[in-house]
Amino acid sequence: MIANQFYTPEFHGEYELVSIGRLDLEEGGSIPDCHLAITTWGEINEARDNVILITTWYSGTHQIFRDAYVGEGHALDPSKYFIVCINQIGNGLSTSPHNADGPNADLAMSKFPKVRIGDDVVAQERLLREHFGIEKLALVVGGSMGAQQTYEWAIRFPDKVERAAPIAGTAQNTPHDFLYTESLNEQIWSDPGWNGGEYKSNEDVEDGLKRHAHIWGIMGFSTEFWKQEVWRALEFESKEAFLEGFLEPYFTVMDPNDLLCMAWKWQRGDVTRHASGDLEAALGRITAKTFVMPISEDMFFPPRDCKAEQELVPNSELRVVDDVLGHLGLFGVAPTYIPQIDEHLGELLATKV
Repeated sequence: MIANQFYTPEFHGEYELVSIGRLDLEEGGSIPDCHLAITTWGEINEARDNVILITTWYSGTHQIFRDAYVGEGHALDPSKYFIVCINQIGNGLSTSPHNADGPNADLAMSKFPKVRIGDDVVAQERLLREHFGIEKLALVVGGSMGAQQTYEWAIRFPDKVERAAPIAGTAQNTPHDFLYTESLNEQIWSDPGWNGGEYKSNEDVEDGLKRHAHIWGIMGFSTEFWKQEVWRALEFESKEAFLEGFLEPYFTVMDPNDLLCMAWKWQRGDVTRHASGDLEAALGRITAKTFVMPISEDMFFPPRDCKAEQELVPNSELRVVDDVLGHLGLFGVAPTYIPQIDEHLGELLATKV
């Protein structure tokens, strides 16, 4: 275990750590005492039919949802719904390589086991059932890796999910996306300070994390974002200043092992393992009313990939979110982004199931 002040309420706001006990993992091994960091808004109604689950993306926490997606006037309205955001394993707040201690001490740093999207979803289901007594979800929603978890939820627990909204993500990761993610990882591995994952501080791997951030600039933001110099609207004077002032500070404070833990499961996000490798059969298990919501300029999960999957999901619709930023439009920077999310999610939540 190493200290990292970034992963504290000072930066992410208040949250609760809930133990779900021993979590046996798909790849073998276990986490002896798995803790999940959660934030909630609103109250469960008497019928217990107003629960929404939010799942988190790579590098992200509940913070972005608190700041941009959840609130009165939004579709994710705590005056109407009981909203639970569960931070994924390895994201730095829930049990992760850098913070493994106590019963999990033998898993710290480079010794942390391989975790899959399915492990996250099994852990989340257990927490909701055992901690809150929740058996049914009005909606599961998440972006990017959160979309991978949304698909996993809808396929693994179809009787528990009434509606699903995977945003900017796919049910089966593509070979191109796998290779891109590997290039992100290589920036960390190639830094001499990496030391096989046994560094003393994230600052030891700062150079690798900077290069990691720059590659996000290539694919996280669209070609149109750069051509139209959208960074000027964010009050940067040049593309170089944007990289240095926006992306570098975002990633260099993070723990490299935590990022690698998330990247490994991102690369291997694939629901077909539930159906002997058959994507159509896997997606055919979904009974939730589903809005598949790609971002128009996304270079990770382009609309054509999302559309091909959506056509295999019963009772689903394709709802493309228009945003020139591309994949990182998920941050809600463009003033036109969240209104589109609210419109689509509002319609989905109003749909009788």
